[in-house]
Amino acid sequence: MSESPTTIRPAVGGGQQGQASRFELLVHAVTDYAIYMLNPDGTIASWNIGAERLKHYTADEIIGQHFSRFFTPEDRAIDKPGTALRTAAAVGRWEDEAWRVRKGGERFWALAVLDAIHDERGELIGFAKVTRDMSERRAAQQALAESERRFRLLVTSVTDYALFTLDLSGNIQSWNPGAERLKGYSVSEVLGKHFSLFYTPEGRAAGEPASVLHKVRTEGRFESEGLRVRKDGTRFWANVVIDPIYDETGQLIGFTKITRDITERRSLEQAREQLYQAQKMETVGQLTGGIAHDFNNLLTAVSGSHALLRQISLDPRAKRLLDTADRAVARGAKLTQQLLTFSRQHRLQPEKANANELITVVEELLHHATAQNIDIKLDLFPQLWSASIDHAQFQSALLNLVVNARDALEGEGGTITIETRNVVLDEQDAQALGEIAAGAYIQISVRDTGTGMSKETMAKAIEPFYTTKEPGKGSGLGLSQVYGFLRQSNGQIEIESTPGEGTTVNMYLPRLVDDNADDDTQGRLGSVLITEDDPDVMSIAVETLQVLGYQVYTATNAAEALALLRRDLPVDILFTDIVMPNGMNGVELAREARRLRPDLPVLLASGYSRGGVPTDENTVFIPKPYQLPELARQLESMIARARVH
Repeated sequence: MSESPTTIRPAVGGGQQGQASRFELLVHAVTDYAIYMLNPDGTIASWNIGAERLKHYTADEIIGQHFSRFFTPEDRAIDKPGTALRTAAAVGRWEDEAWRVRKGGERFWALAVLDAIHDERGELIGFAKVTRDMSERRAAQQALAESERRFRLLVTSVTDYALFTLDLSGNIQSWNPGAERLKGYSVSEVLGKHFSLFYTPEGRAAGEPASVLHKVRTEGRFESEGLRVRKDGTRFWANVVIDPIYDETGQLIGFTKITRDITERRSLEQAREQLYQAQKMETVGQLTGGIAHDFNNLLTAVSGSHALLRQISLDPRAKRLLDTADRAVARGAKLTQQLLTFSRQHRLQPEKANANELITVVEELLHHATAQNIDIKLDLFPQLWSASIDHAQFQSALLNLVVNARDALEGEGGTITIETRNVVLDEQDAQALGEIAAGAYIQISVRDTGTGMSKETMAKAIEPFYTTKEPGKGSGLGLSQVYGFLRQSNGQIEIESTPGEGTTVNMYLPRLVDDNADDDTQGRLGSVLITEDDPDVMSIAVETLQVLGYQVYTATNAAEALALLRRDLPVDILFTDIVMPNGMNGVELAREARRLRPDLPVLLASGYSRGGVPTDENTVFIPKPYQLPELARQLESMIARARVH
């Protein structure tokens, strides 16, 4: 028969005996923990109410039984109870968290602690055993772990959205497959990098990343649409949502970021809007054309009547009244001409022309049309392509734009810049402009530093009779005439404006393809894409290559050059300066260009030494200033090698 609990209790005197009794009462009163004692052999020597509640055995049923009956059959098979006793006896304590068994075989998850008890002589006299039911906590932990597992599965299975997290500084902490697919970066490439990596250079320069995180901190959320940049440098239109992450104490610990590519949706919306605008303008054009014809008939009748009256009336006062009426008829005739131009019913008389020459011819007139506190600057590209242009309509359109710019600067003064350049529009560019085909164009821009326009104003700007000027100060037909002239010339108008920052109006006219033109004698040796940020050097380089007989395309920086290469232009050689002030340099441009066109020959130019410049069979270095014979020799040699291979 096993010993009673009193056989392992140390002998104590009166006061100590009372204290021990109070301690025993305390232990027996605990209901949330099973607290009992074991003899050195593991048999149960005491049993509290908590043990009875937890294990479902009464004291009479369990005292004297071996504590191994609380272990699962699997644990008994490996002698876990024996290991517990030996460990506690050797080191003084054994702790375990595992399954235990109640009376009747029901299992529960338990935290068990076994402490050795020694007498005054240091002899082992038994063990104190404390067991706590951890089933609820474990179930909660498992539920949390399962929830986290499901969330991880959800995040990693999403491929249409970029889902990732940022720390408080904006550095990337996690990265899902959707982010890799959308942005082009693998996990190893992007973890720890700042999320500003995905912003355009203009966005970074404007401080957008820091502004975004500030808004999340102060407003609790950020959502917007804008351009973002992939690893390969391509841009896409994105919907971005950023939310704060707080810990259980309410402390901000980071941010979650969701990015979705909405380029296709935005393109569809733009196409719908362009179709609507085209249909609206076509309807308005037909209406205004009809009105203009009828009004011209009325003016003809009035003008003819005036002429007859002059023949039969000699009254000087009547002649003065007729003169006033004739001036009104002339103004009416001008308005109808503008309406006919807008409706594309005015007959153009286009001929081959250089827009630079047409601009310089009316430069003095443009100065007279503006105030003294307004400065007009011309920035005309020297090698501007020819176009088929109605001289009078073009100059009238230019004057209208300058007068509009003048009105935007009225009272404040400022600058009006007229700029020309050659551009090649791909399908995406042409689609963004609307009603225009992809291809080569000349671009004439009139830029002012005035008050700018709102989006609502820009949307109506080219509609006939729409004006923001005071009554009597504008007909509302200036931009309408420009639009009509350009559309009739197979070109297009583009308005860019920001309130308070000025307005730019771009006119696009198709490049003239003329079999007898000097332009088409270019390219008999091949085509060269020049990348050069210095306009004077660019001008000389273009002139030099054209004299040598090459077709020339131009770019002022690496981004423009790569955009042209993506448009499948027939480029035989990339000729680039190595040192460029912004963005990637010439060597980096060559590397990216080779990713697009692996066999593209590259001619690198620099005023510095060639040290550190990589060269191979397809990459050649030429020092600045380069001489015409040496440049010709290098180009001919490179094209010859390329054609052999």
